[in-house]
Amino acid sequence: MTDDAEDVLEAALEPHEPDAAEVEARRHVRDLATGMTHHEAEAALEAVLADAGDLESADAAVRAGAAEWQRITDLLLDHGGPYAPDTDAYVQGQLTARDHHRDRPRPPAPSPPAG
Repeated sequence: MTDDAEDVLEAALEPHEPDAAEVEARRHVRDLATGMTHHEAEAALEAVLADAGDLESADAAVRAGAAEWQRITDLLLDHGGPYAPDTDAYVQGQLTARDHHRDRPRPPAPSPPAG
């Protein structure tokens, strides 16, 4: 992997409010990765990077999917077993945060200026 690709993947993992396509891309990768070993996830990552070409010009969903493959590959490097989203602390933290965010009351919309 090139340094440029690595920089793009790191940027895609930075905290931000993902759009629906990014959320779906990450969910899809997790579904595909379930049960994979490190070597299988690494092969999938390499295939995604080859298909994506220039990640800098790829859309956000492609970058999010590639970043998720990278994250899962890194996780499995030390894990020693197959990937499971139910035991992935990062995924569980995201799901908890999304549930909390959805349950939080929204502030009222600002009133239009008087005039």
